[in-house]
Amino acid sequence: MKISIFGTGYVGLVTAACLAEKGHVVVCVDIDSEKVNAINRGIAPIHEKHLEEMLQRNLDIRLRATIQGHQAVLESDLSMIAVGTPSDREGIIDLTQIKEVSCQIGEALREKAGYHLVVVKSTVVPGTTDEVVLPTLETMSGKKVGRDFGLGMNPEFLTEGQAVQDFMTPDRIVIGSVDKRSSAVLEELYETFPKVPRLKTNNKTAEMIKYTSNALLATMISFSNEVANLCTALGDIDAVDVMRAVHLSQYLSSSLPNGESLMPSIVSFLEAGCGFGGSCLPKDVKALRAHGEKAGVPMRLLDAVLGINELQPQKLVSFLRKHFPSLQGIRVAILGLAFRPNTDDMRESPAIPIINQLIAEGADLKAYDPAAKDAARKLFGNGQIVVCDSLSEAIHEVQAIILITCWDEFKRVPEMLAGIYPQPVFIDGRRMLDKHSIAKYEGIGLSRAIGE
Repeated sequence: MKISIFGTGYVGLVTAACLAEKGHVVVCVDIDSEKVNAINRGIAPIHEKHLEEMLQRNLDIRLRATIQGHQAVLESDLSMIAVGTPSDREGIIDLTQIKEVSCQIGEALREKAGYHLVVVKSTVVPGTTDEVVLPTLETMSGKKVGRDFGLGMNPEFLTEGQAVQDFMTPDRIVIGSVDKRSSAVLEELYETFPKVPRLKTNNKTAEMIKYTSNALLATMISFSNEVANLCTALGDIDAVDVMRAVHLSQYLSSSLPNGESLMPSIVSFLEAGCGFGGSCLPKDVKALRAHGEKAGVPMRLLDAVLGINELQPQKLVSFLRKHFPSLQGIRVAILGLAFRPNTDDMRESPAIPIINQLIAEGADLKAYDPAAKDAARKLFGNGQIVVCDSLSEAIHEVQAIILITCWDEFKRVPEMLAGIYPQPVFIDGRRMLDKHSIAKYEGIGLSRAIGE
């Protein structure tokens, strides 16, 4: 199938590369000529595991990029909309890019003789595909949906850092559509995923599925953090042990024939930490809350989820204050800047409010992240922090270390600190390391420091 994909962010570019890998002919469309040129040279403009190798493998064979969206529609059978839907502080999403691309596709459809399917891939609030995209396409094309072109909504369930793997081995495919013909074309697109469960529904339901999925994950994280904070307050309880036992419940695990417990990946969201971030969970939870309020349904649970998450990063700063009554001049290393490992995305990262608070209190900061160094230098470009090029540089001669992101490289920290005196205070914002592996250890869900 010939496909045009509008937008080359995490969703658009990963989708394009993976569909090309599956044998489709794909053209990526973006208004940013620098990104287009980079893609056409086989350079991924985002950090995503396996993405660049996949781009290079398919480039000029089944994959290319262009700024010519009009022509891309004319030369394809199906167009996907995968542009950004940013939101304001209240969670109201901005549909400007959705509308602009819908206009562009509609104008091209006016000149196109055959049937064409338009698919919304972007995360949009329920009703957007049918109430915004559909009338725009009809107006700009002068054609009728269902007769001259099809329309569908196909949400993505990709996790940054493992997006290629998620696309190539999906746990579900949701196909929203206005009619059977649109649904059938989407089925054809995914026929190379024969054993994956499918749900066919209308567009509005497909949109709601995406938001509900992300809201559930965010709720699990905030629930775990609230339990962890209670464990800290009560004393003599380790939240890691509590949640480990919860994971063993038959509701969350299954037993293999040899008696070993098999844990689904969702249990990773039931672990204590310093909060969720990224381009999806915060934005999507806020958008669903705002959409509920607009419909006259206050989303009280989501209010609590967001409130807990907003306060959670400051727990790490409070641990630091236990050891240093004043943070003025205290040398602190921040380990991890991206909101999760295997990505360079710092959007809504817990590292940002933590760093801002430490700067405000006069701490002397160094930071290290294997992938997000450039992003951090742009964000804190006025010399407020020293962004290091190596882990050893970051932790050299510091008084405290705060771990925020679970990069595998950070597993080396205990051996790197062994033999150093005096030992820096280590604050584990993800409970990633063994609490007994470091002399002075603080962590989310612990009531007192190990080594006190």
